[in-house]
Amino acid sequence: MEVVRARLAGFCMGVGLALKKLDALLEETDKRPTFMLGPLIHNPQVLERYARRGVGLARTTDELPSGSRVIIRAHGIPRQHEEALVQRGVEVVDATCPKVKRAQLLIGAEAEAGKSLLLFGEDDHPEVRGLLSYAGADAFVFETRDELARHVLDPARNYFLAAQTTQDRQAFIQIQEELRERLGGELPVLETVCDATRLRQGEAIRLAGKCDCVIVAGGKASGNTRRLSQVIEEQGTPTILVETVDELRTAAVLQYKRMGLTAGASTPKSIIDEIEAYLQAL
Repeated sequence: MEVVRARLAGFCMGVGLALKKLDALLEETDKRPTFMLGPLIHNPQVLERYARRGVGLARTTDELPSGSRVIIRAHGIPRQHEEALVQRGVEVVDATCPKVKRAQLLIGAEAEAGKSLLLFGEDDHPEVRGLLSYAGADAFVFETRDELARHVLDPARNYFLAAQTTQDRQAFIQIQEELRERLGGELPVLETVCDATRLRQGEAIRLAGKCDCVIVAGGKASGNTRRLSQVIEEQGTPTILVETVDELRTAAVLQYKRMGLTAGASTPKSIIDEIEAYLQAL
């Protein structure tokens, strides 16, 4: 079996920075209780490693005791949550991905100008909830073009368009074109899709074109990992999504002569290496 590994598989810049910040905190002599507010990244194996090092996981701001410190996930959090933590005496270490932080500030500036946000993203995703906190009350979130097509647009409003940073770039371009046609050409668009996402999806499409099947390694809760699988499947290429090498079944992969391998932006290199070694040993 030939194995073709994506060059960009694994941690993106934002995830790498978040983990470096947490590692730096754990190396300090200050031994105050340290928490994540929600999973720092969407990878169960990484989270288990930090749990063994004593990092707590708080699901809500109410679970964080005064005097503790909390690291903000790469996805960011709603700004009112951050303000509430500071007021309660919790030290906030912001590990929001710079690309997500930029999207938050851009959305905030447009909303302050009185415009209504149309956001291409997953309504229940933590990044989206954070982005919406900068948009005010007047925002509409949609996951598909059909969902947006069914949404009634008010001709009296001034809309602007943005996307969750890990969304499909090509779908976002199509949405722009369709919206401009509906609105008569007037539509400010914030370019918030991360370049790392665009490049990884492009590489995944190229893998799909030259491989019999592609394995995508990453957390099942990771939006960007699921979208990698989606763009590969859209090319008509079989896809296998796994979190670890233990989930691979020999019979499922031996039928293919050339196997592609890529991974989500929160997947450690060690997991990708293990899967590659397993495939090469078959």
